[in-house]
Amino acid sequence: MTSRAAPLLLELDLTEPVLEQPPTDPVGWLQARRRSTIRALLDGLREAAEDPRVRGLVAKVGGPVGLAHAQEIRDAVRAFGASGKPAVAWAETFGEFAGGTLPYLLATGFGEIWLQPSGDVGLTGLASEVTFLRGALDKLGVQPEISRRHEYKNAVDRIVERSFTDAHREASGRVLESAFEQVVAAIADSRGLSPERVAELVDQAPLRSDDALAAGLIDKVGYRDEVYTALRAKLGEDIELRYLNRYQPAQSPAERVRKLVGQLSDRVAGRPEPVVALISGLGAIRIGHSGRGPMSGPAMGSATVSAALRSAARDDRVRAVVFRVDSPGGSYVASDTIWREVGRLRAAGKPVVVSMGEVAGSGGYFVAMGADLIVAEPGTITGSIGVFAGKPVITGLLDRVGLSSDAVEQGRRARMLSNRRPFDEDEWQTLERWLDHVYADFVGKVAAGRRMTTEQVHEVARGRIWTGADARERGLVDELGGLHRATVIARERAGLPADATLLRWPAINPLDRIRQPRSSESPAAAAGAYTAGWGSMSGLAARFGLAADGPLLMPEVRIG
Repeated sequence: MTSRAAPLLLELDLTEPVLEQPPTDPVGWLQARRRSTIRALLDGLREAAEDPRVRGLVAKVGGPVGLAHAQEIRDAVRAFGASGKPAVAWAETFGEFAGGTLPYLLATGFGEIWLQPSGDVGLTGLASEVTFLRGALDKLGVQPEISRRHEYKNAVDRIVERSFTDAHREASGRVLESAFEQVVAAIADSRGLSPERVAELVDQAPLRSDDALAAGLIDKVGYRDEVYTALRAKLGEDIELRYLNRYQPAQSPAERVRKLVGQLSDRVAGRPEPVVALISGLGAIRIGHSGRGPMSGPAMGSATVSAALRSAARDDRVRAVVFRVDSPGGSYVASDTIWREVGRLRAAGKPVVVSMGEVAGSGGYFVAMGADLIVAEPGTITGSIGVFAGKPVITGLLDRVGLSSDAVEQGRRARMLSNRRPFDEDEWQTLERWLDHVYADFVGKVAAGRRMTTEQVHEVARGRIWTGADARERGLVDELGGLHRATVIARERAGLPADATLLRWPAINPLDRIRQPRSSESPAAAAGAYTAGWGSMSGLAARFGLAADGPLLMPEVRIG
């Protein structure tokens, strides 16, 4: 039996990655039912900081986390701690004799860090590894015929190269350098150490618990039961544990009555409650509807996101939009479709603020570049303004296994994209002209959206990836911060109060998700399945190492 008035110690389990949004499909929902969304986590911490029932926060840390999410959650925890309430992180280990730099970075947002005696602080630094497939493709008799714009568009390097090119090494090296600078500076600030000392400790890691304690990286060594015993001794034995995602902030009867009266007054007067709409664009960008395969992550469908943006433009309740983008890109055509709707929404007089998640590059940057303002975490991976296309030619492979093929055709270029023969010179020049067109369109739209010249954009484009911090210095991003900062800006630009509702948009009931929408203008049009970015070539592209999601795709970047 619990009491609504009992003092609370909130718990967080940060050993599993947070979600950008809850899955809408049954399988995805079952898989993620115990995981928090980034928005719920940020909102819960902000409300808990002001709730007198909440006496403190304790979190289990140590699982995988991306740099941008680590920074966003860390900032929210530090804001909670600024309320004067204790925030304690504990870990069984930050990597079991292995790397644990980013989980440890997240833990430094808490006022106190505990580590199990058998655990390590795997503050071993950051690395990014790439497996190159060209040698294996040569042995198989597969010849990749791919072109790009320009030298930094490294998504194809693992297929066409055997090791880093100079451009690939330069771009990846700078991303890693920027990320490492951010990590060292944040740890030094939180732990009262100099950046030089943190760098020394990185080169000595992994550190056993007693060594980490002596170095000032952690505060106490102990098991979970000792952490909770110490917190109960400090906060009171009657403290009640509550997971953050099960926590509801206290609201006085007067506040509930005031809010209800305000809502009723607005309805009677015909005044809809003004809101900021939160529209999500997650995953590889595809023509068609957003969705999730049984073995894949989310996909951003042009039809779904465009329908959500159109719906926000038409609805009088929506005064501004926060467009949360977490995507490595994909289809050029689908990206352009979404870009157009962002522009139409702005033309309707509604501010659009983009909040970038872990990754918003290539097509992920394309859909963001037309917004009023772009907010990214310092560790967000963005940019990659470039394009690639081509095909794997498998005639050598077929010869080796004794297969042959023949074809009849009508139309000079009917088999241009067939993987059974190479491009001829005319087809190759056609491909090159298309790449020039897409790149020029991309750069021109960035220049218009970011108020830069095409020459300035080309200098920072050419397919190159940047961290959010470096992108801000080069004019590709406006501010550093997370979803909360983007929401604050959207409210300000729309002239709304600081507590105006941020509403996930569009709000579609379960029945509308499965039945046929009334029209393409219906909010229910923002639901459904998806189609891949390469069309009928998507499966083949994936089997032979090409990105199945389309030509505006950035290279996979894993930092950790």
